Amino acid sequence: MRDRADFERYVEQRSVRLLRTAYLLCRDWATAEDLLQTALAKAWFAWRRVGDNPDPYVYRILTNTHASWWRRRWRAEVPTEDLPDVAGENRTDEVEAREAVRHALAGLPDRQRAVIVLRYFADLPDPQIAEVLGCSVTTVRSQASRALAKLRVDPAAAAAMTTGN
Repeated sequence: MRDRADFERYVEQRSVRLLRTAYLLCRDWATAEDLLQTALAKAWFAWRRVGDNPDPYVYRILTNTHASWWRRRWRAEVPTEDLPDVAGENRTDEVEAREAVRHALAGLPDRQRAVIVLRYFADLPDPQIAEVLGCSVTTVRSQASRALAKLRVDPAAAAAMTTGN
């Protein structure tokens, strides 16, 4: 049986990775933080029922919560195209590559974006992605194939994704 200490350990170990996943789903840090907090709150209520590997359960909560938020008509915050000035060293190429990936991901439908984020950024295998999204492994593979085909059309995004930025 899972307890509070187990949940706290899980949050401590996985929150950074879960936050990045949430960000890639919604493309806004403030919304990603809210999304993660909501997902972890929901996970806490069901924590005693969660199996040995809570990742699929929490990833499923993240994607389902994001989808339900996306269906709402009103969105309080509107992202801007201009990035704030970065202090310190000039990392323009890295920023441009990351922005190209974000832009390419933004052009994908929600389901395809979720598959790409869970596969390449959360490093989940297809069966686990299928479990998270509540679909078959075949659907995951077809969604990934379609998404990658769309991403290949944008050479800047494809180059940025292959360099790991």
